[in-house]
Formats: sequence, structure tokens, C-alpha cells
Amino acid sequence: MLPELHLDDVLRLRKQHPCGSYEWKVTRLGADIGLECQTCQRRVLLPRRKLARMLKSVVSSPQTENGTSPE
Repeated sequence: MLPELHLDDVLRLRKQHPCGSYEWKVTRLGADIGLECQTCQRRVLLPRRKLARMLKSVVSSPQTENGTSPE
């Protein structure tokens, strides 16, 4: 299953984007997850199930960096 995601989380995906980046920022949460490439700013929408298969790791999360717990 997909780990709990928050807006502005940075994700590392298994396959490389054509621009060369592996890292994407979460811009939308819902039935589909909105992602923005960190290199070329391309935006895509992926269904949760497809993202769960493509996800390698969560690189950074604003909640853990600030020391606040997500509510």
C-alpha cells in the first residue's frame, strides 16, 4: 500500500523521468495524486495504485523537517 503522503513531500520513483530526474514533489492529494518533477516542473496526475507501484522512497517531508507531527 501507499504510505501516508502529505502536500510538498518529495518522492523518489523507480523509473527516471525523460529530463533525468527521479524526484517528484506532491502537489495534490485525492483519488489521484498530483506530482511535479523537481527538475523540469512537469506536472502529472497518477492514480494511487499506480503511484504505489512506482514509489521507491519518500525523500523528505515538511512535517518531519519542522519537527511537527502531522495532524
